[in-house]
Amino acid sequence: MGDRCGKQRSGRSFLYMKQPQRPAPYRPALFWFAVVTSVMTFLLIGLGGLVTSSEAGMSVPDWPTSYGYNMFALPIQYWQGGVVYEHTHRLLASFLGVLVVVLTRWIGGAPSRVPLAVVGGLEIVAGAGIFLFFPHLKPVGHFFEGIGGVVLLAAAVWVRNAPGSPTLVWCGWGAFVLVQLQGLLGGLRVSLVLDWLGVPHGALAQMFLVLTAVTALLASRWWHQSTIFRQATVPRGLRHHVLGVTGLIFVQLLVAATMRHQHAGLAITDFPLAYGKVWPDTSPAAIAKYNAMRDLGTVGGPITAFQVKLHMVHRLMAYAILLGVVMAAVRARKKLGVEDSLTRFAMVWLGILLMQVFLGAETIWQNKAADVATCHVMVGALALLAGTLWYLVATRRAQLSKTG
Repeated sequence: MGDRCGKQRSGRSFLYMKQPQRPAPYRPALFWFAVVTSVMTFLLIGLGGLVTSSEAGMSVPDWPTSYGYNMFALPIQYWQGGVVYEHTHRLLASFLGVLVVVLTRWIGGAPSRVPLAVVGGLEIVAGAGIFLFFPHLKPVGHFFEGIGGVVLLAAAVWVRNAPGSPTLVWCGWGAFVLVQLQGLLGGLRVSLVLDWLGVPHGALAQMFLVLTAVTALLASRWWHQSTIFRQATVPRGLRHHVLGVTGLIFVQLLVAATMRHQHAGLAITDFPLAYGKVWPDTSPAAIAKYNAMRDLGTVGGPITAFQVKLHMVHRLMAYAILLGVVMAAVRARKKLGVEDSLTRFAMVWLGILLMQVFLGAETIWQNKAADVATCHVMVGALALLAGTLWYLVATRRAQLSKTG
């Protein structure tokens, strides 16, 4: 009798383990914390764009200290000119890093305590090793010591909360890695005076924004209420079209970052033509002529043929992206109907792209005014984000339609 009961219990246990796990419950506090993290990331991208547009990238020449002071204790007399933008960018980035560590711990639940403790401990050891063996990289050692301490503190918090879904946990760890890599690249750009690091720094910022926004989406009540996705199935061709356009937007943002750090944003000073032509002459004589024509008040120094061509590539990609989003909106209207939420979302996406094109033109017409150029950067980030979220929602709708 005992053996039969034992076998029955074992069988029940085996069947229970084979059953699919229930989706993680919706947690409002976690969702809003993820939203705040995403919004802070968006603001930080805007502030980073303002730093670059204002040529304030090296206003604070040392890192992670600021004029030799702890960055959180910089005396008020230093807060002048470009230092305001650059130092505020640093402080906001540091605050965001703390938010992401907390978010990773929260999403990962109690099981995340041990890996966080290991990572934090390794970072502190790495910082100490850099002090001993690579004294010329002392700023990097300070960075690892500081972030390692924050991670260890998060691991020490004794909260027995359950982890989120596996996908959400992976998003949390992805954000954890990206925010540290982003901070390190930004710091090395200053301490090693490597301006080209601004390009991967900007690319990672866009990826990080997308990841934090996706994290908020997966943690939302809306995502958990799967019945809201049971609408018209989005054709695979339309989904792939949107994914392709979104990828093109990301490449465009890389080109834009290269332009900013090449100081080629005004390599061409007129629009919609380029030095009065559809495609400008880039011969040595023409480039010399363009440089002679440039007003003293024009932002940027002498230009090169490469910078003019890069600017034209940026323009052509902008037209291609706009056409791609127009086609996505038209196809969504035709395939899904006017009242479908994804059709409306596609129209919003189109509005974002139209605004982006206008801001790009205004950047040229206003001689790369810092506020206009910064808005151009921020709206570009919104365009990438909108395409990504549209694709994710459409893909989930297709998956739910298959499961019935």
